[in-house]
Amino acid sequence: MSRPLLLDVDTGVDDAIAIALATRLVDHSLVAVTTVAGNVPIEFATDNTLKVLAWLKQDIPVYRGASEPLVRALHTAREHHGHDGLGGWTLPSAQTGVQEQTAPEAIVRLAREHRGDITFVFVGPLTNLAIALNLEPRIADWVHRLVIMGGAFFGPGNVTSDAEFNIFVDPEAAAAVARSGVRATWVGLDVSHQTSISSGQWARLAGPDEGGLTLVREVTRQALTELGRAAIHLHDPLAVAVAERPQICTYFTGDVGIDTGHVQRGKTRVTTSVGPTASANVAREVDQHGFDTVLRMLVDRS
Repeated sequence: MSRPLLLDVDTGVDDAIAIALATRLVDHSLVAVTTVAGNVPIEFATDNTLKVLAWLKQDIPVYRGASEPLVRALHTAREHHGHDGLGGWTLPSAQTGVQEQTAPEAIVRLAREHRGDITFVFVGPLTNLAIALNLEPRIADWVHRLVIMGGAFFGPGNVTSDAEFNIFVDPEAAAAVARSGVRATWVGLDVSHQTSISSGQWARLAGPDEGGLTLVREVTRQALTELGRAAIHLHDPLAVAVAERPQICTYFTGDVGIDTGHVQRGKTRVTTSVGPTASANVAREVDQHGFDTVLRMLVDRS
């Protein structure tokens, strides 16, 4: 029997692919999508999420979340995802709207309803989760597995030399999550930079009309053709894949710390635990074959 899965997104290019993958998993059933400001402002992130789910013919509730980081002004990534977040791909308007509950409220409710069974995957800034943990700290014990796409633990960041984007946007939220006691799996740039779709692989997607592959092709078109990039890293789809098959990565087990200062804002560190139990598994290496096996779920399930 599949486990319920909640996916939190700031829907840009790779978030859209992550949503598509999350709807096709075997061991998990996507029960909710929550949105947060990050790659694009919250209005765009939420609208994109609704459109992507409609395109995929998925009737999954969407909950709008935080429009700003906890204490900082929003820093977006529109230069990478396009003004609207979907790489210039224009999707039809969705016929459904967001749910009445906010994202943090939905996170608390679903964690309570599926206590000990639900998987959380967070692939944007951690603002919603930090708010939810403040509302109900027991979430830390209720969630079965928490996978976070964020951090650069063993190498350089992609916003500054120290920081990965999601953590840089809201380091206070990430720090709150790290010290909450929730046991998390952190999927940072160290492994997500080991996964990508190249321009050559993109060209081979020219024929398929299957919804999931069409989505992958169209959201990556601008970057791989017009902007001439050699490849696009699959940061967020990897986090979804890790939720489904944790064994596709190897991990360093320890405690995660987040720098919230000005000089090294968003720097992530993992240290050997000094207590009886470590709070985090930080991904170090990814088995490409294992990751590709999960990605094939985009077409192997209808």
